[in-house]
Amino acid sequence: MAGDSFDHLRIGDNYRSQETYVPRSGGGDNGKELPNPDRNFHGAHVTRRFDEAWESASDRSTVTHATRHGVYLEFRGASERGLPIKPLEDLKSKKVRVLNVRTQEQPDGNDATLVTVYVADDHRKYLAQKLEDYFDPAKDKRNEEKQTSTPANASLVNAIDDILDAVRVDAFWTDSPDVMPGDDPANVEVWLRCDEDEFPAERDAPEEQRLRNVCESLGIGVEEGRIHFPERLVKVVRANYSQLSELTKNSDDIAEYRRAKDTAAFILEMDASEQTEWMGALEDRLFLRDDVKTRVCIIDTGVNAGHPLLTHVLDDQDCMTVAPEWSVADQDGHGTLMAGVAAYGDLDNALKDTAPYELSHRLESVKLIEKSGEGHSRHLWGYLTSQAVSLAEINKSDVNRVICMAVTSTDTRDKGKPSSWSGAIDQMIFGESEDSQRLFLVAAGNVPVEKWQRYPDAQIEELIHDPAQSWNALTVGAYTGLDELTHPMLKSYTPLAPAGGLSPFSSTSSKWDEEWPLKPDVVFEGGNLAFDGKSYVEQAEDFCVVSTHHEYIDYPLKGFNMTSAATAQAAWTAAKIRAGYPEFWPETIRGLMVHSARWTKAMHEQFIPSHPNKEHWKNLIRICGWGVPSLQAALYSAQDSLTLIREAELQPFKKGGGLNQIDYYELPWPVDVLRGLPAETNVMMRVTLSYYVEPSPGEIGWKDRYRYASHALRFKMKNPLEKFTSFKRRLNKKLDEGHDDKYEKSSDSDFWRVGSEARHHGTIHSDIWEGSPQELADSNGLAVYPVKGWWAERTHLGRAENKCRYSLIVSIYTEEQEVDLYTPVLNMINVPVSIDT
Repeated sequence: MAGDSFDHLRIGDNYRSQETYVPRSGGGDNGKELPNPDRNFHGAHVTRRFDEAWESASDRSTVTHATRHGVYLEFRGASERGLPIKPLEDLKSKKVRVLNVRTQEQPDGNDATLVTVYVADDHRKYLAQKLEDYFDPAKDKRNEEKQTSTPANASLVNAIDDILDAVRVDAFWTDSPDVMPGDDPANVEVWLRCDEDEFPAERDAPEEQRLRNVCESLGIGVEEGRIHFPERLVKVVRANYSQLSELTKNSDDIAEYRRAKDTAAFILEMDASEQTEWMGALEDRLFLRDDVKTRVCIIDTGVNAGHPLLTHVLDDQDCMTVAPEWSVADQDGHGTLMAGVAAYGDLDNALKDTAPYELSHRLESVKLIEKSGEGHSRHLWGYLTSQAVSLAEINKSDVNRVICMAVTSTDTRDKGKPSSWSGAIDQMIFGESEDSQRLFLVAAGNVPVEKWQRYPDAQIEELIHDPAQSWNALTVGAYTGLDELTHPMLKSYTPLAPAGGLSPFSSTSSKWDEEWPLKPDVVFEGGNLAFDGKSYVEQAEDFCVVSTHHEYIDYPLKGFNMTSAATAQAAWTAAKIRAGYPEFWPETIRGLMVHSARWTKAMHEQFIPSHPNKEHWKNLIRICGWGVPSLQAALYSAQDSLTLIREAELQPFKKGGGLNQIDYYELPWPVDVLRGLPAETNVMMRVTLSYYVEPSPGEIGWKDRYRYASHALRFKMKNPLEKFTSFKRRLNKKLDEGHDDKYEKSSDSDFWRVGSEARHHGTIHSDIWEGSPQELADSNGLAVYPVKGWWAERTHLGRAENKCRYSLIVSIYTEEQEVDLYTPVLNMINVPVSIDT
């Protein structure tokens, strides 16, 4: 950036118009060829299988628990034919409900779709009537134009291959088959269907009490704690396969089973090389403002607040634990390592510097883990994490908090799918109201030690760990800038990763399915490894960051690496931004972290070919996120780098579930300056849209009307030479009213590096626009609009008319050093965002 630093600029209401929205694109079958079997033969087959499945399931229920009032059925169809979900349940009565949707590979190599449905005994007719109507020619649907007729309910009945009695564990097991319990008991998440949207925290839900009663009669242990999502309540039981089978037979409330998670082992300890007197020198230079309102809450193994460098930022009363019987002290060491970096960032530089050092934020500690392999029951991690957050907020409510957690699971079997843990974090972040939304950072998780040397293939293959697939959290991976070895024992070794490249410890989402978010969001320093050139890798102090050691009397400082170290640095950066802009929403702080990030030259060389396409850029994001955030760029604009920020809300859906509103922006733009630049001048625009969603993590397909996210937003830009009125009509069919002419079709894909098809995953959408100065001068129109989500499609939950918030960040910048992009826009707006300095 050239020149001085300036406050970012807010986009005011005078630059926005909000209008009723009707999208151009409609539904349809996405090109799928629907089956068209013989009506009588296929209808008779499906009806017979329905009757047989009902009789089998009914016979089971008559000899099991007295509280059973319905049956479980499994509907099977080929996945490519699109077995419809909506007709399989009756939301009005809530007595015919879809419980889960799964896929299963068949012997021919194709997948089958399996849908488990609960049907109350007195609602058999709901499904039976659909089959009867299928046979009745009088109820055929006529297409007069084509002179054809289609049987009633053909889209459902024609897609059904089979119907089975679903009183089996595998009909509810939505996790990997490899982790299904056998003869030995295991900790299992039981997802219960729950019709109550809310219930008091101090009492059991009816479904919860019924589960306890059944489990008690079967000798199944039930853990304390629960997680409540829309239409789902999660408990953990300890049971073997046989006991789960009995539980399935004796309960009307089961929706799905998943294996409970275990957490990762902590990083290897390394001796610190720094000297105790350096800390004393740093303490002499510290100053902390009296009015500090920003805090980093570290959810980990506790923090030893007596460390000389931590006493300045962490009070004893701000150290808490989720288990009252535990000490708040850190016996493992991981939490205290997190604290040193979260408080000081690059502690090595802070120790070596001689200038005064301002502490802009304080710390909090909530112990989630007593010690590796010991302590609290660890199986409903989402519940425990929510308890940790609640403790901090009850202890101190009037602060701007950055929540930081580097505890992750040991396996990667979710492959991006939401879990009870990631869903609980999404729910916490979304909050109960706009005033309770949170900023939450989570580590991506580490590559196991036995895979380190297969760099970078093993790192690309190692999937991000639960709960870092959270949509609303900022997921932090690791890169490394460390490549100098000084240890005499490692003279023959070389750095495993290049300076600026992906850290050997970092996991990625490269192998996730397309529908899941692009993760990690950003990367920070996570350390490197020393390689002997053959088959051996070694950790080295040169390849770590410096942090505070829990046994500080003998070893005050210690090396720290992996995605935990990266997450602690991300928390320090987020706290700096939050302290600078205390009035900004958490969505905006998260957005600025991503918006300010840049890929290093080494990342380009590692993962981008000489002639990249949009798929290559998307893959880079799934490996390295959006790169390394810049604190300077997140905090300040410059003359040659202008950042505009807008925090706004809209109502995505209207009563009944249709799409409702679109926001248009005519952005304040330095048009004359841009048009005055030579055509060959390198100019770019960056747009980031950040928002939170209410999760619905039950395994009911996460597609069609059953979506994980409550809503989703998108952004699009006006193209060069496109009139603003034409741009609005291109997106909004509603504006066709009163016009006889057709709207002008146009695509902005040629200007975007990643493109709308790839960037619109998850809840933070960012992209880079590249073109000439003249084209950029004519591209100041932008729209933010909704697409489908479960708020609209599950109207019985009463969320259809909810409003949502979003943060929009737009930057334009040039490498031309003498260009002033900032001042012309400042003169137009004249309302800079005031940074707290």
